[in-house]
Amino acid sequence: MEKKIRVGVVGLGHRGRELLKLSATFDCVEIVAACDIRPVNWYEQQWLSTSPLSDMFPETTFYESYDKMLNEAGLDVVIVETGADIHAEFCIKALEKDINVLSDIPNVASLKEAELLWNAAQKSEAIISTGANPNYQKFTFLLNEFYDKGLLGKPYCMEAEYIHWSLAGSAERKHLNENGDWRKLLIPIRYCTHSLGPLLTIVHEELRYVSCFGTGYHSDEPDSIRKDDMMCAQFRTESGVVVRLMRNGRCRAKIGHHNYRVFGTEGYMERVERMDKMVIRYNSMKELDTDLKETGGEYMPPAYADNEKAVGHGGMDYAMLDYFYKAIAAGDAPPISLKQGFEMTLPGIYAEESAKRNGQVLRMKYPWDEDWSTEIE
Repeated sequence: MEKKIRVGVVGLGHRGRELLKLSATFDCVEIVAACDIRPVNWYEQQWLSTSPLSDMFPETTFYESYDKMLNEAGLDVVIVETGADIHAEFCIKALEKDINVLSDIPNVASLKEAELLWNAAQKSEAIISTGANPNYQKFTFLLNEFYDKGLLGKPYCMEAEYIHWSLAGSAERKHLNENGDWRKLLIPIRYCTHSLGPLLTIVHEELRYVSCFGTGYHSDEPDSIRKDDMMCAQFRTESGVVVRLMRNGRCRAKIGHHNYRVFGTEGYMERVERMDKMVIRYNSMKELDTDLKETGGEYMPPAYADNEKAVGHGGMDYAMLDYFYKAIAAGDAPPISLKQGFEMTLPGIYAEESAKRNGQVLRMKYPWDEDWSTEIE
Protein backbone atom coordinates (compact mmCIF):
# COMPACT_ATOMS: atom_id res chain seq x y z
CA MET A 1 0.00 0.00 0.00
CA GLU A 2 1.38 3.41 -0.99
CA LYS A 3 2.35 5.59 1.96
CA LYS A 4 -0.08 8.43 2.53
CA ILE A 5 0.92 12.06 2.97
CA ARG A 6 0.48 12.94 6.64
CA VAL A 7 -1.14 16.38 6.79
CA GLY A 8 -1.75 18.84 9.60
CA VAL A 9 -3.63 22.15 9.43
CA VAL A 10 -2.95 25.17 11.63
CA GLY A 11 -5.69 27.79 11.78
CA LEU A 12 -9.26 26.47 11.83
CA GLY A 13 -11.17 29.53 10.72
CA HIS A 14 -13.57 29.07 7.84
CA ARG A 15 -10.88 28.58 5.19
CA GLY A 16 -8.76 26.30 7.36
CA ARG A 17 -11.77 24.08 8.02
CA GLU A 18 -12.66 23.92 4.35
CA LEU A 19 -9.13 23.02 3.19
CA LEU A 20 -8.91 20.38 5.91
CA LYS A 21 -12.14 18.75 4.74
CA LEU A 22 -11.20 19.07 1.06
CA SER A 23 -7.73 17.59 1.66
CA ALA A 24 -9.39 14.57 3.25
CA THR A 25 -11.05 13.73 -0.10
CA PHE A 26 -7.65 12.94 -1.66
CA ASP A 27 -6.78 9.24 -1.56
CA CYS A 28 -3.10 10.07 -1.02
CA VAL A 29 -3.77 12.16 2.12
CA GLU A 30 -4.25 11.33 5.79
CA ILE A 31 -5.38 14.17 8.07
CA VAL A 32 -3.47 13.37 11.25
CA ALA A 33 -3.42 16.71 13.12
CA ALA A 34 -5.15 20.06 13.46
CA CYS A 35 -4.23 23.10 15.53
CA ASP A 36 -5.95 26.26 16.72
CA ILE A 37 -5.71 28.51 19.79
CA ARG A 38 -9.53 28.40 20.02
CA PRO A 39 -10.59 24.80 20.85
CA VAL A 40 -14.21 25.70 20.02
CA ASN A 41 -13.17 25.75 16.35
CA TRP A 42 -12.50 22.02 16.65
CA TYR A 43 -15.01 20.80 19.20
CA GLU A 44 -18.07 22.93 18.37
CA GLN A 45 -20.11 23.41 15.21
CA GLN A 46 -19.01 26.49 13.30
CA TRP A 47 -20.36 28.83 10.64
CA LEU A 48 -21.51 26.94 7.50
CA SER A 49 -20.53 23.57 9.03
CA THR A 50 -22.96 20.71 9.58
CA SER A 51 -21.13 19.31 12.61
CA PRO A 52 -17.95 19.85 14.66
CA LEU A 53 -14.64 18.87 13.07
CA SER A 54 -14.01 16.60 16.04
CA ASP A 55 -16.99 14.50 14.94
CA MET A 56 -15.94 14.50 11.29
CA PHE A 57 -12.36 13.47 12.06
CA PRO A 58 -12.36 11.32 15.22
CA GLU A 59 -8.95 9.84 14.39
CA THR A 60 -7.29 13.24 14.01
CA THR A 61 -5.39 14.69 16.98
CA PHE A 62 -6.23 18.25 17.96
CA TYR A 63 -3.52 20.54 19.37
CA GLU A 64 -3.69 23.95 20.96
CA SER A 65 0.12 24.17 20.75
CA TYR A 66 1.59 24.47 17.26
CA ASP A 67 5.07 23.55 18.49
CA LYS A 68 3.69 20.38 20.06
CA MET A 69 1.94 19.43 16.83
CA LEU A 70 5.15 19.85 14.85
CA ASN A 71 7.10 17.78 17.38
CA GLU A 72 4.64 14.94 17.88
CA ALA A 73 2.42 14.46 14.83
CA GLY A 74 5.00 13.12 12.36
CA LEU A 75 3.84 15.46 9.62
CA ASP A 76 4.84 15.44 5.96
CA VAL A 77 2.86 18.63 5.28
CA VAL A 78 1.46 21.53 7.25
CA ILE A 79 -1.19 23.80 5.74
CA VAL A 80 -0.90 27.30 7.20
CA GLU A 81 -4.32 28.95 7.45
CA THR A 82 -3.74 31.39 10.29
CA GLY A 83 -4.69 35.07 9.94
CA ALA A 84 -3.34 36.77 6.84
CA ASP A 85 -0.86 38.81 8.88
CA ILE A 86 0.70 35.86 10.75
CA HIS A 87 1.64 33.24 8.18
CA ALA A 88 5.42 33.62 8.21
CA GLU A 89 6.25 32.44 11.73
CA PHE A 90 4.26 29.24 11.27
CA CYS A 91 5.88 28.53 7.89
CA ILE A 92 9.37 29.14 9.28
CA LYS A 93 8.90 26.75 12.21
CA ALA A 94 7.73 23.97 9.88
CA LEU A 95 10.56 24.53 7.38
CA GLU A 96 13.11 24.42 10.20
CA LYS A 97 11.86 20.90 10.94
CA ASP A 98 11.95 20.00 7.22
CA ILE A 99 8.16 19.74 7.02
CA ASN A 100 6.64 20.74 3.68
CA VAL A 101 4.39 23.80 3.74
CA LEU A 102 1.38 25.07 1.83
CA SER A 103 1.04 28.70 2.89
CA ASP A 104 -2.00 30.80 2.20
CA ILE A 105 -1.49 34.33 0.91
CA PRO A 106 -0.17 36.91 1.55
CA ASN A 107 3.05 35.04 2.44
CA VAL A 108 4.38 37.69 4.80
CA ALA A 109 3.26 40.87 6.58
CA SER A 110 6.55 42.78 6.48
CA LEU A 111 9.87 42.95 4.66
CA LYS A 112 11.63 41.62 7.74
CA GLU A 113 9.40 38.55 7.69
CA ALA A 114 10.18 38.16 3.99
CA GLU A 115 13.89 37.98 4.77
CA LEU A 116 13.40 35.47 7.59
CA LEU A 117 11.09 33.22 5.55
CA TRP A 118 13.30 33.39 2.45
CA ASN A 119 16.36 32.37 4.46
CA ALA A 120 14.49 29.54 6.18
CA ALA A 121 13.30 28.21 2.82
CA GLN A 122 16.82 28.24 1.38
CA LYS A 123 18.13 26.17 4.32
CA SER A 124 15.28 23.67 4.51
CA GLU A 125 15.11 20.30 2.81
CA ALA A 126 11.35 20.74 2.57
CA ILE A 127 9.43 22.81 0.03
CA ILE A 128 7.06 25.70 0.59
CA SER A 129 4.30 26.32 -1.93
CA THR A 130 2.19 29.45 -2.11
CA GLY A 131 -1.51 28.71 -1.83
CA ALA A 132 -2.70 31.26 -4.38
CA ASN A 133 -5.93 29.66 -5.57
CA PRO A 134 -6.75 32.41 -8.16
CA ASN A 135 -3.73 31.18 -10.12
CA TYR A 136 -5.74 28.01 -10.81
CA GLN A 137 -8.87 29.68 -12.15
CA LYS A 138 -10.10 29.23 -15.71
CA PHE A 139 -9.02 32.76 -16.66
CA THR A 140 -5.41 32.11 -15.65
CA PHE A 141 -5.19 28.91 -17.69
CA LEU A 142 -6.79 30.52 -20.75
CA LEU A 143 -4.58 33.59 -20.43
CA ASN A 144 -1.43 31.44 -20.39
CA GLU A 145 -2.65 29.37 -23.32
CA PHE A 146 -3.44 32.55 -25.26
CA TYR A 147 0.01 33.94 -24.44
CA ASP A 148 1.88 30.71 -25.25
CA LYS A 149 0.24 30.54 -28.69
CA GLY A 150 1.47 34.06 -29.44
CA LEU A 151 -2.06 35.41 -29.77
CA LEU A 152 -1.59 38.02 -27.05
CA GLY A 153 1.87 39.19 -28.05
CA LYS A 154 3.82 41.07 -25.39
CA PRO A 155 1.64 42.27 -22.51
CA TYR A 156 2.21 45.96 -21.88
CA CYS A 157 -0.72 47.10 -19.72
CA MET A 158 -2.95 45.23 -17.28
CA GLU A 159 -5.76 46.09 -14.89
CA ALA A 160 -7.26 44.18 -11.99
CA GLU A 161 -9.77 44.82 -9.27
CA TYR A 162 -10.84 42.86 -6.22
CA ILE A 163 -14.05 44.41 -4.89
CA HIS A 164 -15.46 42.45 -1.95
CA TRP A 165 -19.07 43.19 -1.07
CA SER A 166 -19.33 44.07 2.63
CA LEU A 167 -22.60 44.39 4.47
CA ALA A 168 -22.52 45.73 8.01
CA GLY A 169 -24.11 43.37 10.52
CA SER A 170 -24.26 40.37 8.17
CA ALA A 171 -23.62 36.86 9.49
CA GLU A 172 -20.60 36.56 7.22
CA ARG A 173 -19.06 39.80 8.43
CA LYS A 174 -19.58 38.89 12.08
CA HIS A 175 -18.07 35.45 11.59
CA LEU A 176 -15.03 36.65 9.66
CA ASN A 177 -14.28 39.43 12.13
CA GLU A 178 -14.55 37.26 15.22
CA ASN A 179 -11.92 34.88 13.83
CA GLY A 180 -9.09 37.38 13.76
CA ASP A 181 -8.27 41.04 14.12
CA TRP A 182 -6.39 40.96 10.82
CA ARG A 183 -9.63 41.48 8.89
CA LYS A 184 -10.15 44.71 10.79
CA LEU A 185 -6.57 45.92 10.51
CA LEU A 186 -5.17 44.71 7.17
CA ILE A 187 -4.91 47.63 4.73
CA PRO A 188 -6.91 46.81 1.55
CA ILE A 189 -4.03 47.14 -0.94
CA ARG A 190 -1.99 44.65 1.07
CA TYR A 191 -4.37 41.90 -0.05
CA CYS A 192 -3.24 42.19 -3.66
CA THR A 193 -2.21 38.58 -4.31
CA HIS A 194 -5.54 37.47 -5.82
CA SER A 195 -5.19 40.17 -8.46
CA LEU A 196 -1.47 40.22 -9.20
CA GLY A 197 -0.91 36.46 -9.11
CA PRO A 198 -2.78 35.49 -12.31
CA LEU A 199 -1.38 38.46 -14.26
CA LEU A 200 2.24 37.83 -13.27
CA THR A 201 2.11 34.31 -14.72
CA ILE A 202 2.74 35.89 -18.15
CA VAL A 203 5.05 38.72 -17.00
CA HIS A 204 8.52 37.27 -16.67
CA GLU A 205 9.96 40.02 -14.50
CA GLU A 206 9.22 41.56 -11.14
CA LEU A 207 7.09 44.62 -10.53
CA ARG A 208 9.65 47.31 -9.58
CA TYR A 209 7.86 50.64 -9.08
CA VAL A 210 4.65 51.60 -7.31
CA SER A 211 2.52 54.63 -6.55
CA CYS A 212 -0.63 54.26 -4.46
CA PHE A 213 -3.44 56.42 -3.10
CA GLY A 214 -6.28 55.69 -0.70
CA THR A 215 -9.70 57.35 -0.54
CA GLY A 216 -9.93 57.60 3.24
CA TYR A 217 -12.94 56.17 5.06
CA HIS A 218 -16.56 57.28 4.98
CA SER A 219 -18.28 55.22 7.64
CA ASP A 220 -19.39 55.36 11.26
CA GLU A 221 -17.39 52.31 12.32
CA PRO A 222 -15.11 52.58 15.37
CA ASP A 223 -11.74 54.25 14.79
CA SER A 224 -10.01 50.97 15.67
CA ILE A 225 -11.19 49.28 12.47
CA ARG A 226 -11.41 52.20 10.07
CA LYS A 227 -9.40 51.92 6.86
CA ASP A 228 -9.57 53.28 3.33
CA ASP A 229 -12.83 52.48 1.59
CA MET A 230 -10.84 52.05 -1.63
CA MET A 231 -7.16 51.99 -2.59
CA CYS A 232 -5.69 52.33 -6.08
CA ALA A 233 -2.13 51.34 -6.96
CA GLN A 234 -0.15 51.55 -10.17
CA PHE A 235 2.86 49.26 -10.62
CA ARG A 236 5.51 49.11 -13.33
CA THR A 237 8.25 46.66 -14.31
CA GLU A 238 11.74 47.70 -15.46
CA SER A 239 10.73 47.04 -19.08
CA GLY A 240 7.67 49.26 -18.77
CA VAL A 241 4.74 46.88 -18.22
CA VAL A 242 2.09 48.79 -16.26
CA VAL A 243 -0.35 47.11 -13.86
CA ARG A 244 -3.21 49.03 -12.24
CA LEU A 245 -5.00 47.59 -9.21
CA MET A 246 -8.06 48.66 -7.22
CA ARG A 247 -8.87 47.08 -3.83
CA ASN A 248 -11.62 47.94 -1.38
CA GLY A 249 -11.99 48.01 2.35
CA ARG A 250 -15.69 48.86 2.23
CA CYS A 251 -18.16 48.60 -0.64
CA ARG A 252 -21.94 48.55 -0.90
CA ALA A 253 -22.02 47.56 -4.58
CA LYS A 254 -22.37 43.82 -5.06
CA ILE A 255 -20.70 43.83 -8.45
CA GLY A 256 -18.46 40.79 -8.38
CA HIS A 257 -15.09 40.08 -6.89
CA HIS A 258 -12.38 39.56 -9.49
CA ASN A 259 -11.96 41.45 -12.74
CA TYR A 260 -8.95 41.51 -15.06
CA ARG A 261 -7.99 43.23 -18.33
CA VAL A 262 -4.83 42.35 -20.27
CA PHE A 263 -3.61 44.43 -23.23
CA GLY A 264 -0.98 42.85 -25.48
CA THR A 265 0.75 43.93 -28.67
CA GLU A 266 -1.22 41.30 -30.63
CA GLY A 267 -4.36 40.73 -28.61
CA TYR A 268 -6.53 41.35 -25.59
CA MET A 269 -8.22 39.29 -22.86
CA GLU A 270 -10.52 40.22 -20.00
CA ARG A 271 -12.51 38.59 -17.25
CA VAL A 272 -15.51 40.63 -16.16
CA GLU A 273 -17.77 39.72 -13.25
CA ARG A 274 -20.83 41.93 -12.84
CA MET A 275 -24.15 41.21 -11.13
CA ASP A 276 -23.60 37.42 -10.98
CA LYS A 277 -22.60 37.23 -14.65
CA MET A 278 -19.04 36.06 -15.25
CA VAL A 279 -17.58 36.25 -18.75
CA ILE A 280 -14.17 36.02 -20.43
CA ARG A 281 -13.64 37.90 -23.70
CA TYR A 282 -10.64 37.96 -26.03
CA ASN A 283 -9.42 38.77 -29.50
CA SER A 284 -6.15 38.67 -31.45
CA MET A 285 -4.77 40.46 -34.49
CA LYS A 286 -2.92 37.22 -35.25
CA GLU A 287 -6.28 35.84 -36.27
CA LEU A 288 -7.11 39.04 -38.21
CA ASP A 289 -10.29 39.32 -36.20
CA THR A 290 -10.97 42.34 -34.00
CA ASP A 291 -14.38 41.14 -32.78
CA LEU A 292 -14.30 39.95 -29.18
CA LYS A 293 -14.97 36.26 -28.73
CA GLU A 294 -16.70 35.22 -25.53
CA THR A 295 -16.66 32.25 -23.16
CA GLY A 296 -17.94 31.58 -19.67
CA GLY A 297 -16.01 33.27 -16.87
CA GLU A 298 -16.61 30.63 -14.20
CA TYR A 299 -13.70 29.88 -11.88
CA MET A 300 -13.60 26.13 -12.56
CA PRO A 301 -10.23 25.16 -14.17
CA PRO A 302 -10.96 23.51 -17.54
CA ALA A 303 -9.12 20.28 -16.71
CA TYR A 304 -11.28 19.73 -13.62
CA ALA A 305 -14.70 20.54 -15.11
CA ASP A 306 -15.82 16.88 -15.04
CA ASN A 307 -14.33 16.07 -11.63
CA GLU A 308 -17.08 15.82 -9.03
CA LYS A 309 -14.56 16.33 -6.23
CA ALA A 310 -13.46 19.70 -7.65
CA VAL A 311 -15.09 22.12 -5.22
CA GLY A 312 -13.99 25.09 -3.15
CA HIS A 313 -14.09 28.58 -4.68
CA GLY A 314 -15.52 27.15 -7.88
CA GLY A 315 -12.97 24.32 -8.08
CA MET A 316 -9.86 26.46 -7.63
CA ASP A 317 -9.17 25.10 -4.14
CA TYR A 318 -9.31 21.51 -5.32
CA ALA A 319 -6.98 22.22 -8.24
CA MET A 320 -4.54 24.00 -5.91
CA LEU A 321 -4.43 21.04 -3.53
CA ASP A 322 -4.20 18.54 -6.39
CA TYR A 323 -1.14 20.28 -7.87
CA PHE A 324 0.44 20.53 -4.42
CA TYR A 325 -0.08 16.92 -3.31
CA LYS A 326 1.11 15.60 -6.68
CA ALA A 327 4.30 17.64 -6.27
CA ILE A 328 4.82 16.28 -2.74
CA ALA A 329 4.25 12.68 -3.85
CA ALA A 330 6.65 13.04 -6.79
CA GLY A 331 9.28 15.05 -4.92
CA ASP A 332 8.89 17.87 -7.42
CA ALA A 333 9.30 21.64 -7.07
CA PRO A 334 6.37 23.56 -5.55
CA PRO A 335 3.59 24.44 -8.03
CA ILE A 336 3.78 28.11 -6.98
CA SER A 337 7.18 28.87 -5.49
CA LEU A 338 7.95 31.18 -2.60
CA LYS A 339 9.61 33.50 -5.13
CA GLN A 340 6.37 33.73 -7.08
CA GLY A 341 4.52 34.25 -3.82
CA PHE A 342 6.75 37.16 -2.87
CA GLU A 343 6.33 38.69 -6.33
CA MET A 344 2.58 38.93 -5.67
CA THR A 345 2.85 39.75 -1.94
CA LEU A 346 5.61 42.32 -1.43
CA PRO A 347 4.12 44.87 -3.88
CA GLY A 348 1.25 45.30 -1.42
CA ILE A 349 3.64 46.19 1.40
CA TYR A 350 5.34 48.81 -0.76
CA ALA A 351 1.98 50.12 -2.00
CA GLU A 352 0.81 50.68 1.57
CA GLU A 353 3.95 52.68 2.29
CA SER A 354 3.47 54.72 -0.91
CA ALA A 355 -0.06 55.61 0.17
CA LYS A 356 1.27 56.76 3.54
CA ARG A 357 3.69 59.01 1.62
CA ASN A 358 0.89 60.55 -0.45
CA GLY A 359 1.51 58.48 -3.57
CA GLN A 360 5.30 58.74 -3.67
CA VAL A 361 6.83 56.47 -6.31
CA LEU A 362 8.82 53.74 -4.56
CA ARG A 363 11.25 51.23 -6.01
CA MET A 364 10.53 47.70 -4.84
CA LYS A 365 13.17 45.17 -3.86
CA TYR A 366 13.03 41.42 -3.24
CA PRO A 367 15.11 39.07 -1.04
CA TRP A 368 17.02 37.69 -4.04
CA ASP A 369 18.21 41.16 -5.12
CA GLU A 370 21.81 42.15 -4.41
CA ASP A 371 20.65 45.45 -2.94
CA TRP A 372 17.82 43.89 -0.89
CA SER A 373 16.94 45.71 2.31
CA THR A 374 14.19 45.36 4.89
CA GLU A 375 14.01 49.16 5.04
CA ILE A 376 11.98 51.08 2.42
CA GLU A 377 13.94 54.04 1.08
